[in-house]
Formats: sequence, structure tokens, C-alpha cells
Amino acid sequence: MARKLTKNQQRRIQQQQKQHARRATSAKPQQLPDDSQLGAEQTGVVITHYGTQVDVEPQGQKGTTKRCFLRANIGSVVTGDEVIWRDAQDSNGVIVAAEPRKSALYRPDSRGNLRPVAANIDRIFIVVAAEPEPFANLIDRYLVAAENQGVEAVLVLNKSDLLNGDKGEAVRKLVSPYQQLGYRLIILSTKSGDSSLQELQAMLRDHTSVFVGQSGVGKSSLINALLPQANSAVGELSEARAKGTHTTTTARLYHLELGAGGDVGRLIDSPGIREFGLWHLEPEQIAQGFVEMRAFLGHCQFRDCKHQREPGCALLAAEQRGDISPDRLESYRRILVSLQS
Repeated sequence: MARKLTKNQQRRIQQQQKQHARRATSAKPQQLPDDSQLGAEQTGVVITHYGTQVDVEPQGQKGTTKRCFLRANIGSVVTGDEVIWRDAQDSNGVIVAAEPRKSALYRPDSRGNLRPVAANIDRIFIVVAAEPEPFANLIDRYLVAAENQGVEAVLVLNKSDLLNGDKGEAVRKLVSPYQQLGYRLIILSTKSGDSSLQELQAMLRDHTSVFVGQSGVGKSSLINALLPQANSAVGELSEARAKGTHTTTTARLYHLELGAGGDVGRLIDSPGIREFGLWHLEPEQIAQGFVEMRAFLGHCQFRDCKHQREPGCALLAAEQRGDISPDRLESYRRILVSLQS
């Protein structure tokens, strides 16, 4: 049985807690070494992020990492960022500059603010499966982000061993329109060991890629199949709700040795993302992310056309002719509504 505290004891504990809180808030931030204590500038790439510290791989030293702190004026860096860092005498390093990003993918944090999750990728693999149930609007969000960053998007239908029955038919029907739009589709299973995994390896070669998708679609299992030494945790689907459990907590960059020729690809494993952030994009950029709409944008009767029921709307006319599917046009509208809310 817990001992009951007297009022004096309770008051004393509260005073001690307040003193601890004051000391914590008034404590000086960690003092980084000054320039005289740092070595020469070096280049590297951020492998993974740990709050106020990151692991940096020095250029030309694959497999070697250096734990680094960030100078206050650097801002945030994410996995895939190219940085300039310097050695410190305490065996750690200090990032002194970050190179401009060629591309970046964003996700909302717990407060709803957009945060970059991966940088400098040139190919995005959107992983879906029969379980958990995939949603076209989420796929469309990934595609809009990829198109606006100039990043090639590839659909990966994982867990092909689960494509039997109604669920399999539904997910095949879901991805078919994307093939018609010109997006490449790979159908595979890490359990079957078929040649489709080699097709995925070939598409990873000589690129910096990222796997995205709902939790539970098998991104970590794919990484284990491609790079067994990564030992990524594999989550089991929730039996109650058939939604994935989050197994990856921070994005991490892996090197892939692909083929006997030693060709190298780089792969960033991102946290499971159910909601994808597009709030930094304007409505015109959202529309540009739907590739089949581009030919009709700017041809509406009214410059401020919302593509709802306005007369002379080029997108509505294209929908009636079958050039734009009703489902994709509705998905576009749903994304706009989500941005406004």
C-alpha cells in the first residue's frame, strides 16, 4: 500500500519540482565547439536523424557514420540532405552548412505542421497491398507530391500472395487506372521470391529512392528482402482494425549493392504515412499534379473556375468525353477541400 503524504511533504515536493523546472528552463543550450576546435570542412549526407543530432556519412566513406550536432543557424536537416561538417575534438562532429535540396517530401507532425521527411530523392515508390485496404486518394496525394517535385513515381503492389478473392480484385481495379496514365506498376511478394523483386532492384539502381505508403503494406519487409543486413523491424497487422503498426520511427538511408557488377542504389525508408502533407502547394500546383488534367488547365471560360459546375469548364468537358475519370476529378476536389480545412 502506498504511503500517504502529509500536506507539508506534498508542499515540499511541489516546491522541489518547481525548482527543477526553473533550472531546466534557465539552463544554457549545449555549447558547441568554436572554430578553433574544429577540423577541416568535409562533405557528407545525412543518414538518419536523432532529434538534435544526426548521423552523417562522409563522402567516399560508405558505411561509415559520424554523429554530428547542428549549428543553430542551420535550421532543420533530414535524411538525404547533403551537408558540410567539421570534426570536433570530442570525437563528434558539427554541421556548419546544408546544401540546397533538389527535392523534398513532407508529412504533418503531431501539431499538424508540415515537416520534411526525406530530401534529394529522384524516385518514389508508392507501396500498396490488399491489406491494409488501399485508398486512391492517398495514392493521388503521393503522386501530386512527386509530380510537383519532379520525382518519378512508381507503384508497387506488394503481398501478391493476398491478391486472391474479392480483395485482390478490388486492389487490381484500384491500380489499373494509374497504369493507363503511364505510371509503372510492379506486382510482387517478398514471400514468393519471384523475378519481380529483381525488377524492383533494377529500378532502384543508380537512384536515391524512397518507399512510402500506409503502415503495414510491407515497406520494411521489402527492405529486408533487398538488404537483409538492415534488419528492419517488421510490424504485424492489427487483427482488430487491419491497419498497420508503426515500425519505423525515423527515416533512414540505406546503400543497396545491386547485382554482381556492384551497382549502387540509395534507399530511404520513411515512417509509415497515412496522411501526406500538401499544404505548402497552391491549388494550381495540385491540379498540375494530376497528369491527365494538364492539357486542359487554363482553357476554362472563367479564369477563377473551381471545376465544380461552372459553365465552360474545360475539366468538366474532358470528364464528359472520358479524358478525365470522375474518380480522379473527385479526388482532386477532396484534396482541395482538405487544404482549405
